[in-house]
Amino acid sequence: MIDPVKDKDILDIASLRLHNQQITGTLYHTPADLVKHLAALQAQDYAGVKWSVGLRLTESTKVDFDKAIADKTIVRTWLMRGTLHLVAAEDIYWMLELVAPRIIAGSATRHQRLGLDNEIFAHCKDIFIHALSGGKQLTRDEMYKLLEDQNISTVGQRGYHILWWSVLEGLICVGPEDGKQQTFVLLEDWIPKNTILKRDEALAELARRYFTSRGPATLQDFVWWSGLKITDARFGLKAVASQLEQITIDNRTYWMPPNAPQISIKVQKMYLLPGFDEYMLGYKDRSAVLNAQYSQQIVPGNNGMFSSTIVKDGQIVGTWRRSFKNDHIIITPQPFIEFKGSERKLFSVASNQYGQFLEMSVSINDVE
Repeated sequence: MIDPVKDKDILDIASLRLHNQQITGTLYHTPADLVKHLAALQAQDYAGVKWSVGLRLTESTKVDFDKAIADKTIVRTWLMRGTLHLVAAEDIYWMLELVAPRIIAGSATRHQRLGLDNEIFAHCKDIFIHALSGGKQLTRDEMYKLLEDQNISTVGQRGYHILWWSVLEGLICVGPEDGKQQTFVLLEDWIPKNTILKRDEALAELARRYFTSRGPATLQDFVWWSGLKITDARFGLKAVASQLEQITIDNRTYWMPPNAPQISIKVQKMYLLPGFDEYMLGYKDRSAVLNAQYSQQIVPGNNGMFSSTIVKDGQIVGTWRRSFKNDHIIITPQPFIEFKGSERKLFSVASNQYGQFLEMSVSINDVE
């Protein structure tokens, strides 16, 4: 472990996060390798997480992502903090065993209010095993119909929470899309059960992956992202501290992989990130990349829905939205401060990168 650095000017947090998250200078060529490096990626926006993966790979297209899902090397499932994430197939079992019990226990009161108890969950488990065995895939509506046919109500949030519980219990996971509909499969049919790490090993491995891919980051960032108790998060960090570099900036302790490259604070490149990208959601404290005065433009009304962001020099400088017309994408930037000519050119390059991923042509609306 390197001695703490106290000179703020030595380090640019945002630039190093861009590097370690593989947004600049990616080292990976396949979705599975990239997702494993990042441990897990927020994935409630399915189209968004495809681009989160694509922008971090060399010469990648949407087809490569879809193939990785079909080949079962990556899988989408409820995981960290009980929200949808993308994870490498080889990691799903040990991660579920590590984080799911705390999440399920924390939902006991909610389940009680919905009239869901262990007896009902056990009945649902039997229904799903019978219906999905043999590699079958069913949409959410079809899963709900199975339950309703057995006199298990799915009204309100009951259906959602039954599926959610079944995923966190390791019974089912999200399968491939059926058209535009989400499907569910039996987890052990879809991903053969692999080695489960001992709890101490799992805590250390999750901490290592997090700080290697998200650093510079604090213990509090890791606690927020993982949903672990602070004592468990601290244990995991302590177990791998010798493999990381520790730095101190403004009296905050950050951890990151050692031997950080010399990265210019001014990275003359622009990136279009999807709304729930880990560059934003991977941290509790986002002040290193986002000026607080623009927070409401990223999450309007604090409604939990994150807008797609424009990143320049590591800083979030605006939002963007897309629309489709035939096989063409129309991208509209909404910068916080009006773009100059050079910034328009950078935005055009970033937009074309997104178009290449989708294998579609791109046009840009006038800057608003």
